[in-house]
Amino acid sequence: MAVIIVDYGAGNIANVMKALKYCGLSARLSDDPQEISKAQGLIVPGVGAFSTAMDRLQAKGLVQPIQAYAQAGKPLLGICLGMQLLFDESDEFGQRAGLGLIPGKIIPLPTETGCKVPQMGWNDNQVHQSRTLTQGLNQQATYFVHSYYAKTDPKYIAASVDFGKLAVPSVVCQDNVMGTQFHPEKSGLVGLAVLKNFKEMVDNYDFSRN
Repeated sequence: MAVIIVDYGAGNIANVMKALKYCGLSARLSDDPQEISKAQGLIVPGVGAFSTAMDRLQAKGLVQPIQAYAQAGKPLLGICLGMQLLFDESDEFGQRAGLGLIPGKIIPLPTETGCKVPQMGWNDNQVHQSRTLTQGLNQQATYFVHSYYAKTDPKYIAASVDFGKLAVPSVVCQDNVMGTQFHPEKSGLVGLAVLKNFKEMVDNYDFSRN
């Protein structure tokens, strides 16, 4: 069974697939709950609005399968909007519940930082927790496109970037559930290294225990 990219019309999938293939991961798109439950690794991608994405996941009956996969302790990675969906709720276009896999809330980037919203372009990561996913990421630049960010307990923030005086989470982790606010598939060799770190986690996970 391959790594499964959750298929809910998230967009930008071709680049993600290409990057995963480059990293040696066998990956395919699926919206089949059975395939999701048996995946060797699960990736939740995403661009666009939080509420629209959750509507699509609900309509396809994918919320519970994703939650069950995470609760089983298997490796799950959210990318950009997919990372934001991992949290409890968002303020984007009205309050909306998320997947509830990491405690916290998605709120707008403040304009009073003096930085342009959305954050669009390259920014340097500061690693706060040594985890498999963050290996080689400290002081390295990755590519961001977002107007909202995760407000969460520091214990879930593995890395951040400076947005004016605000430290914006760039990598979040809750045990086996991980997310990157940046797009690793658009972040050159650094982004590919992050995906290779995820591959290492997939390769080392003992799926026989599930």
